[in-house]
Amino acid sequence: MNLEDHFGDVVRKARAMSNVTAEQAAAAAGLTPAELSTMESSGQPPRDLNYSALAQVLGLDAAKLKGIAGGWKPSAKDLSLWRELRVITTSANDITVNCYLVWDEVAREAALFDTGWEAAPILQLLDENQLALRHIFITHTHEDHIAALACVREKFPKVRLHSSSKNAPVDQRNRANDFIHLGSLRLTNRDTPGHAEEGTTYIVGMWPEDSPNVAIVGDALFAGSIGRGNQSWDLAKLKVRERIFSLPADSLLCPGHGPLTTVGEEKANNPFFT
Repeated sequence: MNLEDHFGDVVRKARAMSNVTAEQAAAAAGLTPAELSTMESSGQPPRDLNYSALAQVLGLDAAKLKGIAGGWKPSAKDLSLWRELRVITTSANDITVNCYLVWDEVAREAALFDTGWEAAPILQLLDENQLALRHIFITHTHEDHIAALACVREKFPKVRLHSSSKNAPVDQRNRANDFIHLGSLRLTNRDTPGHAEEGTTYIVGMWPEDSPNVAIVGDALFAGSIGRGNQSWDLAKLKVRERIFSLPADSLLCPGHGPLTTVGEEKANNPFFT
């Protein structure tokens, strides 16, 4: 799977979020504004690009930015380590989004993290594995992440919904230090606003055979990038450092878009974090 943001997307996003004009970024990079525009669209940097100066003006890590330009991707993940984890990817309106299903192997109880665009692949997985859906956890309420929510809840009217939205009923709101057991699995939440006010990361731990934690991060973080700071750019980056990068390095990160990654890989390769 390709990165959610290619090199040009990273530059464009960093420029927009840092209020750097195209002229300022082009001058730092040693390009004309037209050449910068072409680079941002294509994701292909010219050979003589001044990575150091461009990264400095955009608040990025130059070496990591060059790594993205060179085609860095996170390693392929062996999901057999987490036998009861599935990635469900759906597309609509030129947006491809991930949601995630986890369950306890013995109890056959499942939890869904976001819904993506379509309910059909979720319902098929539940049926094929003879699972009872007990919980739906929402990372944030942007349309692409909850479009199929009504359809899923129609099939499972007793499912318990969890969200940090201030508009959610009180009994559906996440609380700090909450934990839920799904069979032997333990689910906790951490607030990760910035991209969205209600942004939440959910951590699934206590996997069989001591497999690493799984963190469903929504759009708080992508492999090699980060979600736009719709609420606050500085807050978005701060919460990633505090709430996601504080997890063990081998923790599996499950973003709302793009490939799976790990805490260690993002610390070492994500240009938005120096």
